Amino acid sequence: MTSDSGREGIPAATIIIFRNAPDGAAPEVLMTVRSRNMTFAGGMAVFPGGRVDPADYALGETVATVAGLSPDEAAHQIAAVRETLEETGLALGLAGDITAASAAAARAMLAETGALAPVLAAFGWQLDLAQITPFARWFPKNENIGRVYDTRFYLANLGTGDVDVSIDHAENTHLFWTTAQGALDAAARGEIKLIFPTRRNLERLALFASYEEARAQAEAIPVRTIMPQVVEEGGQSWLTILGDAGYPVTAELLENVARG
Repeated sequence: MTSDSGREGIPAATIIIFRNAPDGAAPEVLMTVRSRNMTFAGGMAVFPGGRVDPADYALGETVATVAGLSPDEAAHQIAAVRETLEETGLALGLAGDITAASAAAARAMLAETGALAPVLAAFGWQLDLAQITPFARWFPKNENIGRVYDTRFYLANLGTGDVDVSIDHAENTHLFWTTAQGALDAAARGEIKLIFPTRRNLERLALFASYEEARAQAEAIPVRTIMPQVVEEGGQSWLTILGDAGYPVTAELLENVARG
């Protein structure tokens, strides 16, 4: 995909991981604080994820037909699965004899190989992409930033969430569970920083009382590429998005927007 200025978007994918709250309250999602040394979104709280690698496309070609997906979509979903294992230690979108010990060993192997296919072969696992649900696609190509990511967002559910997560010590400095509203409140207090897409997605996630509600809305609203646009209104500049894509807030004053 190419922007009006000729800039191509970098294909990326991320999974918004849900778990049940222990007290039966609003579900929690997993977020990570990126290292301040990272070129994109340094120091920002985001969902786990990253760019789609050539090996993801290669694996996507082999599984697309069975998964009922296009090779491109399969590659993005594979990237989301790989990045989740790499960044958090969680084995989502996978099937087989998966234990805490084997997930940790697979994560270590993934760090060495950089590709998911040899990890699957070594542990006898298979992809189970039905575990993740397409939720959104953001491509802020009109923003004046150095790197422009064309990112597809997915949903997944841990249920009870009785698992351990740990940072990868490379791209991230902190992993934490929070409700979507809790993350927005923390940002309002200045405890975390959010870029525009993350803030809008948290506001959308805060609408849901359960993972099932989030998945139902995601399945009901076709994923459309969201490309924020600057609009002048009342003598002020606003960054706006589509009004019918499921988001309760569709504009923010440009001067308030945090960018990557």
